[in-house]
Amino acid sequence: MSRLPAGGLIDRASPLPFTFDGVRLEGCAGDTLASALLANGVRLVGRSFKYHRPRGILTAGSDEPNALVELRGGARREPNTRATTVELFAGLTAASQNRFPSLRYDLAAINGLLSPVFSAGFYYKTFMWPAKAWERLYEPIIRRAAGLGRASFAPDPDIYEHAHLHCDVLVIGGGPAGIAATLAAARSGARVVLCEEDAWLGGRLLSDQETIDGKPAAAWLADAQEAMPGFPELRVLRRTTVTTAYDHGSYLALERIADHKPQPAPGEPRQRVWHIATRAAVLAAGALERPMVFPGNDRPGVMLASAVRSYINRFAVRPGRRMVLLTASDDGWRTAADAARAGIAIAAVVDARDQPASRIVDAPVFAGGQVAGTEGGSSLQCVFITDATGQRHRIDADLLAVAGGWNPTLHLACHLGARPAWNAGLAAFVPDVTPPGMLVAGAAAGRLGLADALADGARLGAEAARAAGFEPRDLPGPYVEPETVRQSLVVDIPHGGKAFVDFQNDVTAGDVALAAREGYRSVEHLKRYTTLGMATDQGKTANVNGLAIMAALTGASIGETGTTVYRPPFVPVAIGALAGPHRGRDFRPFRLTPAHRWAESVGAVFSEVGPWLRAQHYPQAGETSWLQSACREALAVRHAVGVCDVSTLGKIEVFGPDAGVLLDRLYTNTMSTLAVGRARYGLMLREDGLVMDDGTVVRLAPEHFVLTTTTANAAGVLRHMEFCRQVLWPELDAEVLDVSDQWAQFAIAGPLSRDVVQALAAPGQDFSNAAFPHLAAAPLRLTGGQDGRLFRVSFSGELAYELAVPATDAEPVLRRVLDTGAVPYGTEALAMLRVEKGHVAGGELNGQTTARDLGLERMLSRRKDFIGRVLAQRPALLAPDRPSLVGVRPVDRKMRLASGGHFLAIGAPADAAHDLGWVSSAVFSPTLGHSIGLGFLAGGLSRAGQSVRAYDPVRGADVEVEIVHPCFVDPQGARLRV
Repeated sequence: MSRLPAGGLIDRASPLPFTFDGVRLEGCAGDTLASALLANGVRLVGRSFKYHRPRGILTAGSDEPNALVELRGGARREPNTRATTVELFAGLTAASQNRFPSLRYDLAAINGLLSPVFSAGFYYKTFMWPAKAWERLYEPIIRRAAGLGRASFAPDPDIYEHAHLHCDVLVIGGGPAGIAATLAAARSGARVVLCEEDAWLGGRLLSDQETIDGKPAAAWLADAQEAMPGFPELRVLRRTTVTTAYDHGSYLALERIADHKPQPAPGEPRQRVWHIATRAAVLAAGALERPMVFPGNDRPGVMLASAVRSYINRFAVRPGRRMVLLTASDDGWRTAADAARAGIAIAAVVDARDQPASRIVDAPVFAGGQVAGTEGGSSLQCVFITDATGQRHRIDADLLAVAGGWNPTLHLACHLGARPAWNAGLAAFVPDVTPPGMLVAGAAAGRLGLADALADGARLGAEAARAAGFEPRDLPGPYVEPETVRQSLVVDIPHGGKAFVDFQNDVTAGDVALAAREGYRSVEHLKRYTTLGMATDQGKTANVNGLAIMAALTGASIGETGTTVYRPPFVPVAIGALAGPHRGRDFRPFRLTPAHRWAESVGAVFSEVGPWLRAQHYPQAGETSWLQSACREALAVRHAVGVCDVSTLGKIEVFGPDAGVLLDRLYTNTMSTLAVGRARYGLMLREDGLVMDDGTVVRLAPEHFVLTTTTANAAGVLRHMEFCRQVLWPELDAEVLDVSDQWAQFAIAGPLSRDVVQALAAPGQDFSNAAFPHLAAAPLRLTGGQDGRLFRVSFSGELAYELAVPATDAEPVLRRVLDTGAVPYGTEALAMLRVEKGHVAGGELNGQTTARDLGLERMLSRRKDFIGRVLAQRPALLAPDRPSLVGVRPVDRKMRLASGGHFLAIGAPADAAHDLGWVSSAVFSPTLGHSIGLGFLAGGLSRAGQSVRAYDPVRGADVEVEIVHPCFVDPQGARLRV
């Protein structure tokens, strides 16, 4: 009913049916949801957050605070989507939000009557009494009222991509300045990327009646786009918003690939996040028109003047029948002229300035006037105007176009912490200090005229190309008639009704005044106390007006009042897009050892160990439980020989003349004295003196070390080592290399393990105890021709070796080990063996224990410094009653222990005040025939022989245990040295 008979960029031959709140409507290809709603006469589209006031469409772009709708349904339901940026497609289903039972009749609109209760900071002042009512009454009501749209609880069926893009020049914005910058940079041969958030290039040229070189701007725009494919190094990304600026020329952009479709094609991503690295950037993001603050400025039918022009000229929609224009800028008068040409009656023009622009429309003009209020329910009905003499006038109108001036879109220029500067002549904030490599062109820099935008874009595009190392060509720019761009920021503290500053969060001018009275005058305090600028538009339409009101109330200038910090992203970004493909198992994919496929083939049962899938046990026929399998495997190690895949251990090589020095500083014990061909157990502390990790260090050559870390801490240890090498001691001549994935490693353990190693080795290699003692290390040549490394280290307490071979040789070498009679054993048997021997692992190295707690204080060197040495001496870490490592076994040997239980004195109450420590590891010992465990007990081994309770309220267990030495099997270590 409101579609113009001709004009616009829509395709009238392609009608698109859609529904809004269950009502079937029809738009055209080229429409947005907002323009299609307006074309169908729909003015009421939403309700405000706090007061549930009726709201209509305010803008025509990504700064829209009112028209937030819910799109689609089911798993693809998408809440809080701006109708002004949604491209219409056939079958689109949209629904209004934040209303019950319907948009027109919303029961929560009663909140407007309670507005004195819901003033600024009400959440600090109310719901305080009675205290018991909080959980039973207040919190449930608040939680029910919170939020706007409804998220789908079903898994998102769409896919999202992350991609990387490198260029010489990045142009942000495809308006006239951006196009001019793109062409100037592309002519130099530079790699240029142009990002435009709209589906169409052109910016305001799509919405305004402009002339370039004596022809309609559309002709210049068509010529520019026709020239772009001729530049092979130019890439244009439409529907792509640059959301974030980072250090070192890095930017994040969101490309909406399939948002304009009912659903993506099979295999097609819905959105793609681009990580863009560039040598230079031109910010040509244009400017955003600001509304004005007056009573009743939020009614459906109150719209930004530039948005009115967009709907008329681009979408061929008449937003109203009878219009009043309120302006504080010359640009606003263009809206009156375009509206008159579209057949909209101009009821009045209110120019808040004393000296308005020339009167280019036949209508009453109120110079120096203001809008004193509006009337209407679900749509605007009339406007009240106060003229310069104070006389009040009632004007019937269903459209009020507001032109409060333009704010440069400078957000990306401030993402690295810079604040903009107030330009009093322009009455707007402009970029001040920009990120290195960023140039700001056109309206984004405060140069609002079309002629300035084109000249600015061409000049800065060439400058950016030159900064990237290219030589641009100077070509004459297009001719544009000069125009006036005067604008003012009119700030009148309104009276006589609610005048809204932040439309979505219902922040009024009165709320800003209340914040000033209560001392919240800092812009950061103002923002948080009133929620000004905290809605989805992040203050794009609100902040400058709010700052101006605060400045007027406090007697400061707007520049002195300042702005809040500009934070990314520039527009809302879906969490799914940020996650990209990294969700479900793709978020943390399993890492598989080189011998994983073999383990699968023999029926191994796997468990997650950090990011790895490790064989937990290898069941055999007749075994009915994992415990049976694990006990058989552990006993095979104790009495014969077993093999375990320990490839998940972190493996790091350190090279260089200062490799030993670096390791001395990282480990508590000395590594620089380690002889070539020998291994040493090492302990690593964090800076706070607590244990970070343990493992072995092997010296293969004078300047070549290999160290192993625990599976869980491999990445953290590598990161720690790189930080120390690069940041703390960059002068050290040492290199750190992660080789975890390059080597497969197998533990061969048991009394017969030497026979297995000797059978694997090529002739001429001696592995007798004399030739290859405990903690020896050497290269190994296998009979199959493979090269490996052999370390004589033991985690089980038995004679044992660790064999490292290239990952590509893992499976054939493992099969040869098994052919010698070795029994494969998994992590369950491994845990049994290590607890029987008293070796600490993840349960003990939990980030809360010290070397002294673990009984390893002798490893803390007194002759050198190392990370964590000083803070490890803090009195609390040396306290005699601090829990330290002990072994435990049930007094009743039939009872089972579980890790996680807490130690309590016999007869003591089960509360935190009587807590003596905890059980860190517990297993069934097949060697001893009963449960055993390791734990940390106050008093430690001084309590040996005593009994305490291992109380486990989670599992309902309460077991009396005896305190013993943590090494249950072969405490003298004779077996591993034979």
